[in-house]
Amino acid sequence: MNRRVSRPSARRFNAQKLLDSAGVKRRIVQYPPRRVIFSQGDPATDVLYIQGGAVRLSVLSKTGREAVVAMLGAGDFFGEGCLAGQQVRMGTATAIAASTILIIEKAEMARLLHGEPELSDRFLSHVLSRNIRIEEDLVDQLFHSSEKRLARALLLLARYGNDDVHVRVIPTLSQQILAEMVGTTRSRVNFFMNKFRKLGFIEYNGGIKINKSLLSVVLHE
Repeated sequence: MNRRVSRPSARRFNAQKLLDSAGVKRRIVQYPPRRVIFSQGDPATDVLYIQGGAVRLSVLSKTGREAVVAMLGAGDFFGEGCLAGQQVRMGTATAIAASTILIIEKAEMARLLHGEPELSDRFLSHVLSRNIRIEEDLVDQLFHSSEKRLARALLLLARYGNDDVHVRVIPTLSQQILAEMVGTTRSRVNFFMNKFRKLGFIEYNGGIKINKSLLSVVLHE
């Protein structure tokens, strides 16, 4: 059965424009690759927004096993559980590429959502869509080959399905990071990335350019 990588969202709101507007209290932090943004068990005090880069959300079990929950890119919010009463972070957020993160305190984000009904509606839609995508990621891990998981991860990082994104180039990520993201070995990632490049699905040019033809890997039975 074919699965869509993502779906077009209805009336995407310009979060960046809102968050840049006068009177919104926030701070911007730059994170290098592999830098932890917050750790599992940390106090949940802020909502975060990715201005640029990519972030991995993961959870560590009591036995020390790590599971990747989601991969996020520019335009995504995360850490919003604090708005629903979450006291501590349920997982760890790590920059998987050089990332620019806008951080908004919980009280400030709550003020914005309460004072802007349209923003509140669209933010809710955004969060629900993100949660559906996380469920799809988990299904992907359970039932699909490492080649399909890698293709889907690259497409998601390149924001395919988002009409407001025109340049489908993602920062160059190490093969080890890609392997951790999709749950396979670095050698397998190396094999598939070379295959994708030879088939014209991806290009290297100051980053990784993701061509739409990569969809064929995900949709192929």
